[in-house]
Amino acid sequence: MHRVMALALPDVVAFDLAIPAEVFGDRDHYAFAVCTESPGRVPSTSGWDIHVPLGLDALATADTVVVPGYAPLDEPTQAVLEALRAAAARGARVVSVCTGAFALAAAGLLDDRRATTHWMDAADLAARYPAVDVDPDLLYVDSGNVLTSAGFAAGIDLCLHLVRTDYGPQAAVRAARRLVVAPHRDGGQAQFLERPVPATGAGMAAVCAWALDRLAEPLTVADLARQAGFAPRTFARRFVAETGTTPLRWLAAQRLLEARRLLENSDLTVDEVARRCGLGTAANLRLHMSRDAATTPTAYRRTYRGRPST
Repeated sequence: MHRVMALALPDVVAFDLAIPAEVFGDRDHYAFAVCTESPGRVPSTSGWDIHVPLGLDALATADTVVVPGYAPLDEPTQAVLEALRAAAARGARVVSVCTGAFALAAAGLLDDRRATTHWMDAADLAARYPAVDVDPDLLYVDSGNVLTSAGFAAGIDLCLHLVRTDYGPQAAVRAARRLVVAPHRDGGQAQFLERPVPATGAGMAAVCAWALDRLAEPLTVADLARQAGFAPRTFARRFVAETGTTPLRWLAAQRLLEARRLLENSDLTVDEVARRCGLGTAANLRLHMSRDAATTPTAYRRTYRGRPST
């Protein structure tokens, strides 16, 4: 039987911990338990404590180690980091839900790997751990024996992906039915997120605000750099450092976000939505929404408004 051990750090996000507990609650396939550094009462971000009787030595028996999110994002103790490294070194699969990625990064387990976390914390993760290839646009990333998920419900998608990997699609479908959730959302599907203008760095905030007012125009990195007062390469480096993503990826995301807003809140045709958000044509908008969220403009509008687009 596959042994799954969740590591509850202080101020654990209760929802993130509940996800693996429920998904891996299938007693026919998994044995699930929770451990912590100091057995006893572990505070949660929900304001109540969790009683955890097992210590870090329990990780030595785990086939999969899951680190749920926690806050504030202080670096775990050396004992925790060493336990995570030891688990990975002996071949255990190590998984994070949401901000649990910060613990994996602190242990060095995400170095030179692609990873994700909640989009609100992605820039912080990239800034703290530059050796990690942080992608804020994904639901989850499977790097073999180390896997990371985006915020909250994306942890369900990752855990169902693990069930599918371990026992096949039918087992994952059964688990999804029990939880009353979608049986499969690909990890490459985007987080349906709102990317705000960066709060830090007056130069980047100003140029982002400028770009948001001109999404319909054919903006380039050179245009953004000129507006910010930097050479293009310098601008690109500073932009990544402040936002955790590249200028073009940020711009593409903003255009898709604007397209979603227009689909949700207006009766504009798909062609007009594509023009206003800077994607040009309805065909191009369909292509981008398919890649970004595995959906179409028509299906997206129907989901959010209950009626088709024209």
